[in-house]
Amino acid sequence: MSILAETSATVIPAGTWSIDPAHSAVEFHIKHLGLTTVKGRAPVVSGAIEGGAEPSIYGTVAAASITTFDENRDGHLQAPEFFDTERYPELSFRSTEIDFVGDDLLVEGDLTVKGITRPVTLRGAFAGSGADAWGSDRIGIELEATVDRTDWELNWNAPLPGGGFLLPNDVKLTATFSAVRTGRA
Repeated sequence: MSILAETSATVIPAGTWSIDPAHSAVEFHIKHLGLTTVKGRAPVVSGAIEGGAEPSIYGTVAAASITTFDENRDGHLQAPEFFDTERYPELSFRSTEIDFVGDDLLVEGDLTVKGITRPVTLRGAFAGSGADAWGSDRIGIELEATVDRTDWELNWNAPLPGGGFLLPNDVKLTATFSAVRTGRA
C-alpha cells in the first residue's frame, strides 16, 4: 500500500512534527558474553518527522548522553574505541524513503556514527495520532533494526578464555518517537 493512500492506519498525517525528547527513546541492545542483553539509551534526542505526500524522518542523538546506567561502561562508550564523543558529538539518521508494506512502516535511511554514514532499513509501525492533555496534536512511531556495529568502526572487543568474544557484531536498534505538530504541510 502506498503512503499516499488516505487511510489513518497507513498515513503519517501531513505537517511537520517535532520529536518530543521527554516521550521518545533511542536505544540499543547487545548480548554480553552471549548470555544477557545489555541495553543503552540515548536520552538527548532531537529531530522532526514530515508527514503527507513526501514523508521523512530526521533525528540526532547527543553521543555523550548515551547511557547503559553503568558509569564505567558509559565512560568506555565515549572513548575512541567506541563512539569517540569528543571528535563525533552526534549520531544522526536521515530517511531516504518511507513506505508501508501492509501495516508495517518501512523506513530506509542513512545512519551516521563516528562520521561514517551507512544505509539502514528500519521496520516498525505508525502507532497513530491524537490530541494530548494540553490540546496539542501528536503522532507515535516505533521502529527497529539490527545492524553490524563494525560497519561504523565500533570494533572494540575482548576474547573469552573458552573461545569467542565478549560482544557480537550485531546490535539491535530501537526508536520510539512521540512527536508534536509544529506546522502544516
